[in-house]
Amino acid sequence: MDFDAVADELYALRPEEFTAARSSAVAAARTAGDRELADRIGTLRKPSLAAWASNLLVRSRPGDVEPLLRLGEGLRQAHHSLDRTQLRELSRQQHALIRALSAQARQLAVEAGHPIGEGVQREVENTLHAVLADPEAAEAWASGRLAKPLSAAVGFPAAAASAVAEGTVPESARTQGRPSAATAPSRPDRKAGEEQRRRLAQARRDAEAADRELRALKDEAAAAGQATEEAKQQVSRLQRRVDELTGELARTREEHQQARFAERSARERARTADRRVREADRKAAAAAAQLERLTSSDSR
Repeated sequence: MDFDAVADELYALRPEEFTAARSSAVAAARTAGDRELADRIGTLRKPSLAAWASNLLVRSRPGDVEPLLRLGEGLRQAHHSLDRTQLRELSRQQHALIRALSAQARQLAVEAGHPIGEGVQREVENTLHAVLADPEAAEAWASGRLAKPLSAAVGFPAAAASAVAEGTVPESARTQGRPSAATAPSRPDRKAGEEQRRRLAQARRDAEAADRELRALKDEAAAAGQATEEAKQQVSRLQRRVDELTGELARTREEHQQARFAERSARERARTADRRVREADRKAAAAAAQLERLTSSDSR
């Protein structure tokens, strides 16, 4: 028994199934003589509904994980360098991607039989914001084993991105780290700047790819929603048909029972009539014989 395999299996379950499955895994580990593993499994916490929905998104849409992680890296880099143009563009893509992913999580929860409300969906969105802000939060989210939703730390790049987009970044922030004429950047600094620009260009390309994927995900979500509605209507139609057939079956069974009763009654009447015919036939034969004897005697 492997801890990671057990943890993955547990966090793939619905929240109400988690506790019983964890107890079974702990018991199995103890039976196998691995008390340390049993203790580790016992420390795993049941996920909240928002954490479960976030895990469900990671497990059901693995292709969405990498674009969000790349976007978070690009945002943090742009925030560090205070690239206003890059922050504005990445911030726009960030909000669009988070809205799309949170909608995906909500749809997946519905399909899994656990609809979530607006409050839980906001916790899912906060988790996605934290993923963009914090590499450790991103790693925890990508594992698909969250027990509770994540929160973005103060100073999250999105705040700076919004400020830049509105032209409200404080002068001290815009000039922080800017070299004076007396301290012109050295060659290593220029190389570092070139590397930073290269990484930002890559982050821009990644963000554009994420934006394209976002549009595809929206189309997929719309198609899934339409398919869900059509399936619900089909289920309703079939249920009505089942109800009709159930009623018809009950009526047919009743008619069948009545027909069998009528058949038994008719057979009994036929047997009775047959006996009476045979009895009448015997009586008629006896009467004919008696008549013949009397006739013969009278003629002599």
